[in-house]
Amino acid sequence: MGAIILPTLVRSSPMATPLAERHCKDCKPGTPPLPREEIDRLLEEVTGWDVEEADGHLRLSRIVKFKGFIPGVELINRIAPIAEAEGHHPDLLLSYGSLTIQLWTHAAGGLTENDFILAARFDQAIPQSLN
Repeated sequence: MGAIILPTLVRSSPMATPLAERHCKDCKPGTPPLPREEIDRLLEEVTGWDVEEADGHLRLSRIVKFKGFIPGVELINRIAPIAEAEGHHPDLLLSYGSLTIQLWTHAAGGLTENDFILAARFDQAIPQSLN
């Protein structure tokens, strides 16, 4: 009796496109927020961001520190065009010596991939001296 040869399933696993190279997608009201497992996975791909609960939803938050006030204004001027181009806008709180950046998707009532895409794109725009 001859040997039985079973077909082998070959799966291609292309590398996922890095978050900073992706673009935000339109979110409509009712878009579901990401499950916590996915949030935790994506959080590993961004630098210096924390997940916090505020007003009944999760959001991403990062505090960038610097000396003075003008570096914060300059940083806002670097990230604002990115947010505008993506159609996804952060909450920004500029204080003397720090800028707090908060991201969440209002239409989803929480975090979506768009928030992590924007966080990754902001990471690239924040000078290394402020990381």
